[in-house]
Amino acid sequence: MKFICLKGVAKIMYMKSLSLENFRKFRTLNNRIDFVDAKDYKEDESINIAPKATLIIGKNNSGKTTVVEALKKLVSNSGFRAADFNFDYLRELLDRYTLEYLDSDKAIEVPTQTFIVTIVIDNSKEDLLTNIVPFMAIGDVKDSEVQIIAKWAPKDAEVFIKSVRKFVLNADSYKTQKFDRFLGLIDENEFSLSYFNSNNEKRNGFSFKKLIELESITANNIIGEDCLSKAFSKIVDYRYKQLKSNQDNTGLDKLDEEIISINEKLTGHIEQEHAVSINSSLGRMLAGEKCQVLLKSDLSFQTLLRSVLKYEYVEGDNHIPEQQFGLGYTNLMMIIADIITYMEKYPENSFNSQINLISIEEPETFMHPQMQELFIKNVNEMISSLLENKNKHVNSQIIITTHSPHILNSKIHEGNTFNNINYITTQNNVAKSVCLNDRILINDICNQTRRKNRGRWKKVQSLKFLKKHIKFKVSELFFADAVIFVEGITEYTLLQYYLDTDERYNKHYISVILINGAHAKVYEKLIYILGIPTLIITDIDFKREKFEKNEKDSKYPDKDLCYLQMDERELSGRSITNNTLAHFYSTSNAKTIIDNEYKVMDYLMILCQKQVIQGYYPTSFEEAFILTNADNEMMQEALKKVKPDIFKEIIDDGRLIKNSYKFQKKLSDSKSEFANEMLFEILISDDAAKIPELPQYIKDGLRFLEERLGGEKDEL
Repeated sequence: MKFICLKGVAKIMYMKSLSLENFRKFRTLNNRIDFVDAKDYKEDESINIAPKATLIIGKNNSGKTTVVEALKKLVSNSGFRAADFNFDYLRELLDRYTLEYLDSDKAIEVPTQTFIVTIVIDNSKEDLLTNIVPFMAIGDVKDSEVQIIAKWAPKDAEVFIKSVRKFVLNADSYKTQKFDRFLGLIDENEFSLSYFNSNNEKRNGFSFKKLIELESITANNIIGEDCLSKAFSKIVDYRYKQLKSNQDNTGLDKLDEEIISINEKLTGHIEQEHAVSINSSLGRMLAGEKCQVLLKSDLSFQTLLRSVLKYEYVEGDNHIPEQQFGLGYTNLMMIIADIITYMEKYPENSFNSQINLISIEEPETFMHPQMQELFIKNVNEMISSLLENKNKHVNSQIIITTHSPHILNSKIHEGNTFNNINYITTQNNVAKSVCLNDRILINDICNQTRRKNRGRWKKVQSLKFLKKHIKFKVSELFFADAVIFVEGITEYTLLQYYLDTDERYNKHYISVILINGAHAKVYEKLIYILGIPTLIITDIDFKREKFEKNEKDSKYPDKDLCYLQMDERELSGRSITNNTLAHFYSTSNAKTIIDNEYKVMDYLMILCQKQVIQGYYPTSFEEAFILTNADNEMMQEALKKVKPDIFKEIIDDGRLIKNSYKFQKKLSDSKSEFANEMLFEILISDDAAKIPELPQYIKDGLRFLEERLGGEKDEL
């Protein structure tokens, strides 16, 4: 195997991806984590910090921390145990380990974890390739990728297989403990990490420790009331040692002289005032100089720091001790102190030849939402400022694991992109990693509606729309058990009450997201990628002429103005104006949409007003709610409070049902008020039987969610 000649080659390395196979919850599919691209590095190579951190997001226990733990074990080349294997994988192996299989001529599979680290080599001004040469093949190395395959497996496969055969012979005696005993067998055997290139050629003498430096900052690293003082003492100590190594350190020499002088004075005082007296007392009981004590001062700059450095924060004219610091600020300052300490480790005038990963685990701990957003927004700038006045070349990448929608929101807006976000979820107890990027989220939308510049305009608008709504509540969908998209404030307000009071749903985190209009189709690709059970609840929006909405109509000047109730006769030839429904049903014909079943695609269901209620097809949620509960006293009371004159006019005639569309139109500027009045009436009621019902199409959707969430079918 030939390797490239390094002479004159100027390169820089960074980690592009990490794949984990059979490690904890990860199996062989959907197991890749992507890191920042080369284009996301700053052009100023003397401050080589990735300006957009890699984000690993997901719900609790989804596998976020697993990624960092895998990196720790790879870098340290130790710490792997049987418990780190995927248990389903081990059970499958154990089932396969029969005497017939073990004694056959087939190649026996042994427990193996595989990690694929992809390194990208990009242009720079220095030679950083020393530690990666064995994995580089001959050829053009400009912007090239190098794969390092690490396998954790038995050091001697034959020895392991023999122990497994013995285990199988005695398996009947283990009874219900068979799997636990198998885990013990794995831990008793010697395993090791072996390294291979992309051609599966083994490379001896390599270690990730030579290539990767990992600084892991854990969540909630607040230990003791003086943790900040201790943290900043370490920073000052690092800087003190660096200054001491400089040629011009006259000031520090004088400080050392003063410390030596204080040491001598203290030693003399201790000897005169204490040591002489103590030795005199010892001499009365024990003879000989061997029993005498020598007490002296051992003062140094480091001991001074540990003893006297005091962290305080400024609040107006007051200096407040760190014990009064809030937990959120303390946690933030501890993270900053750890990062500063990490940066201070590297001497000036040097070029670090390793890939440096800074992992920050759940920085949101104790932080309020605004602080969380500011943290992710400014962390890169802070690190850059630590280096810009120093001649340091630290090739670092930041990895943040989080389940904070605020950090996710800030990440998307600060980076102006969905790139560099890894969403980890679990399906059938197996971790699934989804590497998000702008291309996979919006290209499909772009292709559906081609506009000027070959769809570029539509693509940009779609991205802007997603980003706009992510800023509000949509980022919650990454951490939800299920999601309901609604387009109006009435269903947004009322649905949350019905979900909170129903035991079938209130044990799950179901996020109701208001998107203000029929724009939910923009989220189709994101919903599909995330695989979260989702409802899109939208209005059918029958197209009515102006005169049918009681408006003057120059197109039909002879027509009488009216509020057209939509019945079966009026459907003929009528279209809808809802773009989301037209997209999913591939038609704008109202009757075709109504006659077809609900659109269901894997975990996504599209809902609209399909059923006839009291003889009419409602055009919106408000109208469907009114028709469903026309005789309900609570609903009537809410209508009366919001629109008293209209209500009196209609109810006196007993024509609420026949005027449902008229009432819906009159509510168009008062939907929020109606929703709040309706909710108030429900909350003050002590009779559950009087609470209005949800329209049938909403019930159908909730039943769909219940099934997808694993609940039993039940009548709503």
